Amino acid sequence: MVAKRRLSKSADDDMVIAKDQSTAKKSKIGGRKRIASAEEGEVDDDTVFVQLLKTAGVILKYGNLPNKLTLDQAIFQKKLYQSLRKHARYPNVVQEFIRGMESYIENRDKFRNCLLPCGQYQEGESSNTVNYQESLIKLLLGIEILQPPVMNMLFEKIPEFMYDGVPEDGINLPRLIINQFKWLDRIVDSKDLTNKVLQLISVAPLEIQCDIITSLPEILEDAQHNEIAKELNSLLQQNTHLTVSILDALSSLNLRAELLVEVRHSVMSTLSAVKLDDLPVVVKFILHAITTADAMEVIRELRKNLELESCVLPCQLQASQGKQNQIAKGTSVSRENGSNDCVAIMFDVIKAAVRFQKVTAEAWIKAIESVDSAAEHKVIDLLVLLILHSAGASISKKQVEKLLRSKIRLDQIRDQLLQVAFRSHALVVREYFPSVLSLAQTLLRSPDISVVSFGSQMYKYAFMMFDSYCQQEVVGALVTHVCSGFTAEVDISLDVLTDLVSQSSSAMAIYAIFVKGILDYMDNLSPQQIRKLFFILSTLAFSRGLEGSHIQDDMHIIIRKQLSSTISKYKRIGIIGAVMMVGSMACDGSKVDTCSSDLPAMSKESFRQATALLELVRSCSEHSPEAAALYYDEMANLVQKGNLDPQVQELIGRSVLDDFQEDFVVDLIPDIADKYLLPLKCMFNLDEEESEGGIVINLLPLLSNSLTNASIDGKPSKQGAKKCVSPVSLASFFRLLRLCEEVQHDGNLEEIDALLGCPLHLTNLELVEKVESLSKPERELLCSLLFHAINWFREVVNGFCKLQDIEMKGKVLLRLQNITQLQGLLEKCITATPGYVPPLANFDSEITEVPPTIAPAAVAKKRNKDLKGKRKQKSEGSKNSSTDSSQTEEPSEESQMPTGNTQGKENNEEGKVFVNLANYRAYFRELDINVFFALQSGLVTKSQLDSELHTKVTEVVQLGSAELMFLLEDLSRKLDYMLVANVTKKILFLKVKGDRDVGFSHLRQMTPQQLAQFTLKLLNPLCNHLENAHNFFQALMAENNGVVDVLGSDVKESQRMAACYHLLLQILNTLFAWCGFAQNENRKLLKSALDVLANRLKAGDGELGMEELFRQTFRYLQNFQNTIPRCASAVTLTQLLIVISSRSSDSQCKEKIATIARGFLCQSWILPTGEKEKGNKYNEALDTLLCIYLKHTDDVLKSVEEIAGVGVPELMNSTKEGNSRTFPTLTRQTFLVFYRVMMRELDSSVKEIPSGTQSDSAEVQIEKLLRWNLAVRDFHILVNLVKVFDSRPVLGVCLKHGRLFIESFLKQGMPLLDYSFKKHRDDVHSLLKTLQLSTRQLHHMCGHSKINQDTNLTNHVPLLKKLLELFVYRVKAMLTINKCQEAFWLGNLKNRDLQGEEILTQQSQEESGGDEASQLPEDDMEEEVEEEENDECESKIRKATRDDEDSDTD
Repeated sequence: MVAKRRLSKSADDDMVIAKDQSTAKKSKIGGRKRIASAEEGEVDDDTVFVQLLKTAGVILKYGNLPNKLTLDQAIFQKKLYQSLRKHARYPNVVQEFIRGMESYIENRDKFRNCLLPCGQYQEGESSNTVNYQESLIKLLLGIEILQPPVMNMLFEKIPEFMYDGVPEDGINLPRLIINQFKWLDRIVDSKDLTNKVLQLISVAPLEIQCDIITSLPEILEDAQHNEIAKELNSLLQQNTHLTVSILDALSSLNLRAELLVEVRHSVMSTLSAVKLDDLPVVVKFILHAITTADAMEVIRELRKNLELESCVLPCQLQASQGKQNQIAKGTSVSRENGSNDCVAIMFDVIKAAVRFQKVTAEAWIKAIESVDSAAEHKVIDLLVLLILHSAGASISKKQVEKLLRSKIRLDQIRDQLLQVAFRSHALVVREYFPSVLSLAQTLLRSPDISVVSFGSQMYKYAFMMFDSYCQQEVVGALVTHVCSGFTAEVDISLDVLTDLVSQSSSAMAIYAIFVKGILDYMDNLSPQQIRKLFFILSTLAFSRGLEGSHIQDDMHIIIRKQLSSTISKYKRIGIIGAVMMVGSMACDGSKVDTCSSDLPAMSKESFRQATALLELVRSCSEHSPEAAALYYDEMANLVQKGNLDPQVQELIGRSVLDDFQEDFVVDLIPDIADKYLLPLKCMFNLDEEESEGGIVINLLPLLSNSLTNASIDGKPSKQGAKKCVSPVSLASFFRLLRLCEEVQHDGNLEEIDALLGCPLHLTNLELVEKVESLSKPERELLCSLLFHAINWFREVVNGFCKLQDIEMKGKVLLRLQNITQLQGLLEKCITATPGYVPPLANFDSEITEVPPTIAPAAVAKKRNKDLKGKRKQKSEGSKNSSTDSSQTEEPSEESQMPTGNTQGKENNEEGKVFVNLANYRAYFRELDINVFFALQSGLVTKSQLDSELHTKVTEVVQLGSAELMFLLEDLSRKLDYMLVANVTKKILFLKVKGDRDVGFSHLRQMTPQQLAQFTLKLLNPLCNHLENAHNFFQALMAENNGVVDVLGSDVKESQRMAACYHLLLQILNTLFAWCGFAQNENRKLLKSALDVLANRLKAGDGELGMEELFRQTFRYLQNFQNTIPRCASAVTLTQLLIVISSRSSDSQCKEKIATIARGFLCQSWILPTGEKEKGNKYNEALDTLLCIYLKHTDDVLKSVEEIAGVGVPELMNSTKEGNSRTFPTLTRQTFLVFYRVMMRELDSSVKEIPSGTQSDSAEVQIEKLLRWNLAVRDFHILVNLVKVFDSRPVLGVCLKHGRLFIESFLKQGMPLLDYSFKKHRDDVHSLLKTLQLSTRQLHHMCGHSKINQDTNLTNHVPLLKKLLELFVYRVKAMLTINKCQEAFWLGNLKNRDLQGEEILTQQSQEESGGDEASQLPEDDMEEEVEEEENDECESKIRKATRDDEDSDTD
């Protein structure tokens, strides 16, 4: 059809052109008058069309001149209408008019003039249009009798021009024709118009389709909107190219709500296939069509279908990797391509929606909040949260912050999501930079480690991805955090600044002036924080050469000022700052990646400055032992990094060896004159054959001299220029010496290996046995001597632990034995020296607490107080209450793992106190992690040579239980410190955490990943030791018929092996519970760890999958359950198995864990001394074991019934010191633990029973009723136990959890009874009867609490009474619903005590009987209304039930 019309059009055009040419010739022949008419260009012929228009007031024009309208538009339409109606040939004249019009518009120019606005004609004026006039065709469409034929004619004309190219005049005729249909005052046949429009859309090309669809709201009447919307909806599914036009039209249509929902679903389904350019329009339509009722559903679906990842082109992703370098040079983020623009526009649409529609904002919050896994969260969640935070009008900023914190804490929004948001959508995030900064500041102040880490990442990405303005704001915010004074906030902020300086020093150098301002707040910084600050400043100062000279000058001034101070705090700042500054000045860029690549080679001037600064520090610190020790430690850390310039390295190492020999080493002389406070003796010589001409560490003389000098002259200024040599700096100096030797000789320590076996000048250690007879100065000197000796050995072990020589390994093991031996002696000495403060060993930390010491008098006073308390308990209460009271005053640490000589008969001596060296950990040198390679040592032979270097004696050295325990304790502490099990671990802002960090200075230089990799290397030796401990106790039990506590066995050895067993399990648990294993980058590390344990069970031939590795590891660890010697170790093993099973999908693990936990509960825990385990630690372990058992068992309610219905009666029938036969761990001392856990788990289990609904099937109702019947029966048993075990803690537990149980029953159980009563009357009746007995007992407990006036118990009474009363009326409501209300009546419940005896008032007692009254106040008594359904109520319910049944049968 279209082709034919195009052909006819071209033929007609030829005819018109020929006619015009003949007319032009005639006009030339016809004379001047005709020429004038041609100039005016008026069309004048005899057709009805032309004549009627001329009569009505329209003059048609030729060429490019517009048609002229001589009258007002309305008058023209009226005149033309009247002319047609009053014409003699009406209605045929209308057809003639239309035919004339068709022939007239066959010419394109004439047709165009009819479509363009008319000009207003007035005599005496030009032909220019004065006012806007409609086109001729638009005017004709306004006449009713002409509208249908004119419309038909126009629709037939549109196909003629559909496929024409762009004409010379640039006028698009199809679009012009469509415009004629817009905004008509009246449409004669709107349905016909709609059909024609739809037909035209179906055949038109894309451009015309878009024009027509966009114009539909202006063409059609409201009555046709729904019909056209359906057609547009189906068209939308067929052609996505029309998305924008269709949605624009639909947005302007007046649609029914149902149709709108249908259209929105269709649009939502095509969202993933929409072109990127159309995305903003689609999102705008979806958000525009939102209502309060469906807002949540719409936002959830929109969020689900909107994939921003597909909006990022692959090339753009690659470009974003290199963008950081570009941004670091100060360039800003620009609109690089159209995809970024479209995404930005789409988020502008979302921003407008949430800002002006509160419903939309709340729906976004709820939609994000409802996502419960990290895999389901998308980048759009994070970006929308930024928009909501920036909008601020409809949604509170605190609400957004709370939601984001919660998501991070639950590990649902991770750093990977943040990284994608910044790198792929930097343009969008940049627009909301103020919100990014505000959120980062808030998150950084959170007490949760994971939240703080997320906030620090926000700062880093904002600095690296945004422009210089944003970078300046980020640095300013971080400096503000550093100056806040909160330790955790300062640490994190300095870490972020350190990372920024390391990764982009050139960009950070611009803002060095901001960082320099922190120097004014150094008084509030710890030594570790000061070290970080000076590293940042010195890196910025020396990474840009002369550009950082002003910072260099300021740092020189500050450091010199601090070094010259006589206050140790400021001198420490100066030493740390000077060493860090030397490290940056002498940094060799070729040896390390973290240094700036722009760093030039060290010049002579820089070398001179570094030399002068080192000399200044040395001279300022040599008169103070603590300052000198700190200087040596800082220099050792600097040397250990291995990135010093060779000139500076040589300068440092040149004099270290000579100075150390001069200060601390003397020749070994057999006979020494005794001129010191304690007798001098050479001890711990491992090189006996070299006694002649050997060397010795001059410890006691140096210590005596330093103490003497300090007592004689306490003023530092009078020490003169002479250097002060003190054993305080001995270990630090040796560490520096050892590291210099390693660097200079590539790890070879032959130059100093004599120090490993050389003896020390100590005293006769037999003095320790009679330490109490020594004077106070002698005791303190002896303690200090032992501390220095232990620290020397610890540092020596640090230095030589990596040597592979067999003899050296043997000496290292012997030094470990020396350490454990000296620690045992030190405990005794400190015990006899109350108030003693040890010498410092860690100089870069502030030790804020002195180890606690207990005076003998205080101990005696406490013991007397305890005895009085026990006598009082025996005189009061019943048998059970007196035995149960021990649950609150249990022996303190009897079940704790022994760490030394802390138990024995001496504990009974009056005033005897034993200390735990764990409290003095801050005064010992830190062990390096390489020391733990000693765990790999088996039997090591140590040869002793004669004078001719022939082997004289061969000694076998091995790692004993004491040394093993020493190493495992330290390894366990290190893993606990670094490998955090839970990402939501709290940071204590208001508590100084300096003491927690003491002793981990070297460890903090590692990352958790590096420590985990190191521990992986130790897994095989750790498993060897674990199996050895298992075999030890297995053999012990086999020799003694399964009994561990046999007289004659080595008690101390058993205690140490038990402690090692516990520590080994704890180390494995800490390792596998590390939250870092959840990250993809550590997946291989986890697999390697599982490989080690799985292969211990059975060496695999091929590579196993992860699930099989988890199963094999679980089986391996499960084998240790039969030889666990302590209850605490049982808990650790069970927790380790839970960690392994939590990462596996094996469904059988839960059942196995429940069986293992039950086995531990059914085991009698006996100490090697023959006594049963007891105490707070033991009770905590039992609590954890019972919780694990009940959480992992198949049926919690049945397990509780077994313990309460079987185990407790066995206990009640046993002797006072007896226990349950089924559960040997259940004794009168541990009953409170079992009772508390059972009540707690019972509450948790009933909360998981779904609430009853009317739609429940019969099977579901029966199942729920059975669960509630079992729960109520358990509750009844537990509540009735209070009659026997009536101690105060048990009453408190029962009141608290009884209230929670009744509350859960009202919320979830009563709705079930409402719907189940008619079908299951007997079950409901039995349930209520059992529960009524329990509530009556709770009522008695309330009365008992008030009679005894126990505040802790009476706090539970008001809420419990309220629930009991609510329960009564809720039962009445249930009976009313089921038309049994006559079976219910109320009465006053008498106040009784726990044994059921009535509580009488004083007046009634005097009258020896009378009216029933309560000792409680009257108003309370009135509230004591409970269901007195009792026997009478029960009988009435039965009667009502029978009546209902009879009526049903009738």
